[in-house]
Amino acid sequence: MPTQQTQAEQRGEHILAVFDTAFGELLAADPAAFRVKFRKMAASAFAFYRGTAGLFYADVEQEREGGPYLDDRTGRVWIHGDLHAENFGTYMDANGRLIFNVNDFDEAYVGPFTWDLKRFAASVALIGYTKALSDEKISELVRIYAASYRERIHALATGAKNDEVPPFTLETAEGPLLDALRDARSLTRFGLLDSMTTIRDFERRFASGGGSVELDAATRYKVLAAFDGYLETLPESSLARPDSYRVKDVVGRRGIGIGSAGLPSYNILLEGNSDALENDVVIYMKQAQTPAVSRHITDERVRSYFHHEGHRTVISQRALQAHADPWLGWTELDGSGQLVAEISPYAVDLDWSDIDDPAEIAAVVADLGRATATMHAAADDQSGHSLVPFSTERAIDAVIAADEGGFAELLVDFAHSYGARARADHQIFVDLFRNGRIPGL
Repeated sequence: MPTQQTQAEQRGEHILAVFDTAFGELLAADPAAFRVKFRKMAASAFAFYRGTAGLFYADVEQEREGGPYLDDRTGRVWIHGDLHAENFGTYMDANGRLIFNVNDFDEAYVGPFTWDLKRFAASVALIGYTKALSDEKISELVRIYAASYRERIHALATGAKNDEVPPFTLETAEGPLLDALRDARSLTRFGLLDSMTTIRDFERRFASGGGSVELDAATRYKVLAAFDGYLETLPESSLARPDSYRVKDVVGRRGIGIGSAGLPSYNILLEGNSDALENDVVIYMKQAQTPAVSRHITDERVRSYFHHEGHRTVISQRALQAHADPWLGWTELDGSGQLVAEISPYAVDLDWSDIDDPAEIAAVVADLGRATATMHAAADDQSGHSLVPFSTERAIDAVIAADEGGFAELLVDFAHSYGARARADHQIFVDLFRNGRIPGL
């Protein structure tokens, strides 16, 4: 029987192999960015979990076919791909309403709906552990999430009216979700512009410093050509007037966050919907990444559907997010797919640092279960695409109805087992990193 030390060594080799597949090329191109990324991941098991979707899917891949609650339909629906407890926050939708919902669709794809739920459930276990909640309490939270998801899916599958399943807005949200929406409402476009730009010769330009990189003429030309291609992907209703297309300035940036390390990106300053300087718009163009889940989906109908990763990200987000950012589009630059969207002044992420009361945590988790169900149900309504040509909510409702009792327990068992796995993996990762075992760093 392998010793505990041998098991840890074998797991470490597996983690390094997954890292090489997921990050190898980007790490070789920008080791400094990955040193920052990995130090952030070393801070906690949850931070490690956030940065290792590839490891998660390598572990759950064996359920791709024939797993509980999966059939020909529920095994290939639009999924978020990185659904953990911190990937929720505010945005202003195309109708001008502040909404609290799922965010960050960089990993979105088509796959088993249970993978989203399991990834979220394990994140609840990790957050609960950091807040010193008992295993029993963590189990209760996961059951609350499962029950809220189940209830909302059933309501949507049986034709609930809009006022019976409203989105989370300033009028309907409560607790920390309402706090996030109120924080978002207090933000302004002028505040965002003031933090990123300056006015020179009566015109707004990007300010120097703060991580911005001045572009040479050739790169600027390529970015502007890619921008022209992006405009062709926008819905006709997106822009209020032709002047909105006018580019005022362009700068480069380089991602160093947990999810964006090493990915080149650019910020583009646009005229906005009037001549007033406070209405200018900042959009970003960044190289879209290969979603971790896609490495474990073999369905050629899915794999061949997308032109490139930028196209895949945008189509998936439009499918999963009702009334998505009107500036959301895609393009190509140097042969790589690019995601383009507005840097929103109104984006506030859910902050778990002050959510400590068990009753409040339970209420938040219930709301996030409803948000997850609404996201899964939105996909077939809004996407207009042939990849998922059926009612997602009805398909999910039917498979859960066939085994109501096992649904929550499947997620509870997974939350505990994978939460423990992630905590152990985090320690293995820290030892690999600090001892110089990660190639290229």
